[in-house]
Amino acid sequence: MASTPPNDFITDFPPAAARAVYASNPATARGRRIGQPSGSERSPFQRDKDRIIHSSAFRRLKGKTQVFVAHEGDYYRTRLTHSLEVAQIARSIARVLGLDEDLAECLALAHDLGHPPFGHSGEEALQEVMAPYGGFDHNAQTLRIVEELERRYAEFDGLNLTWETLEGIAKHNGPLVDAAGEGDLPWALTALPQWEALELSTYAGPEAQVAALADDIAYNNHDIDDGLRAGLFSIADITAGVPFVKDAFDDVRARYPGISENRLIHEAVRDMIGIMVADVLRESRARLQKHKPQSAQAVRELGEPVIAFSSAFKANEAPMRTFLFDNMYRHYKVNRMMGQAGRVVRELFELLIGAPNLLPTELYARCDGPNSAGSARVICDYIAAMTDQYAVNEHRKLFSVTGYLHQN
Repeated sequence: MASTPPNDFITDFPPAAARAVYASNPATARGRRIGQPSGSERSPFQRDKDRIIHSSAFRRLKGKTQVFVAHEGDYYRTRLTHSLEVAQIARSIARVLGLDEDLAECLALAHDLGHPPFGHSGEEALQEVMAPYGGFDHNAQTLRIVEELERRYAEFDGLNLTWETLEGIAKHNGPLVDAAGEGDLPWALTALPQWEALELSTYAGPEAQVAALADDIAYNNHDIDDGLRAGLFSIADITAGVPFVKDAFDDVRARYPGISENRLIHEAVRDMIGIMVADVLRESRARLQKHKPQSAQAVRELGEPVIAFSSAFKANEAPMRTFLFDNMYRHYKVNRMMGQAGRVVRELFELLIGAPNLLPTELYARCDGPNSAGSARVICDYIAAMTDQYAVNEHRKLFSVTGYLHQN
């Protein structure tokens, strides 16, 4: 990565009128792995965002679900709709705080690219089968996708994104190593030639911190929405167990007496998102005022995040997470779906690692024999890229003669 903007960057890109001194500035972006000519119509972060939106991995998010398997219904959120909702929240927060909206939105859109099919169950299954071969981590897989697996451009593999975007993806959940460089790093990250340049002992830049909090806001509230509409729990159940949620539903009922349940859920979830965003803004402004960082790099080096929930809200959020874990993520209907989904992933991997010649021709050419680490990574990449329905169809074709004859 270049330490100063190479000639493919817009060095005279006009600063946004409201850009804060601690915001990431496209005019001083650190560079791309491979320099490219660029016009003046888009900033480097806008180009990154556009490349992510046009990637194959982003399109496939429409067929990957978070909690429900795709065929359970077309209402429930997919990784794609979740990513779009996270991007909207991230952009709104970034705008108010004077940050670079394009970078915040870019990181929000990219944050789930590495997730395999079937949500957490698919990830747990891949972690299990890949344990002897370097493991699996969805954040590291996202980096692998944008640095290597997307093969669209003539001049390079991957998307050739800016340092700021790669750093934000790598440190989505905070520093990965301590000040001495000690930490348990996933193989897919350390396999990247430039991984040490991502400064893994510091926090991410402010826009990446915004994207991470926007993710928390979106999935908490939208899982409540999906769980209620799926009938996994009732309004009475969650309001009895989570005071923060009860207050939101009570406020909506007070404003709109006799409101229908469908509208009540929507308005309450909408209010909860607003309350959480307002808390992030208040706490973040207080931290920024306390530390007075004079650059995005100063934000990275503070030793604590500047974009955060208040301690008071964290106390309110904890019962919500506990309720969702107990009543949604571990609901017997979800357990049944995810148990089947995990078996699909494990059985696909176990069959293909022993017989990689069953892979599509292009992928088989990258393998180095049965039961090898090289073949395992190719197979892992293949399965992780699948949509829910594609994985089900592949499993049916490979394990059922009638399924194969029907689809071929």
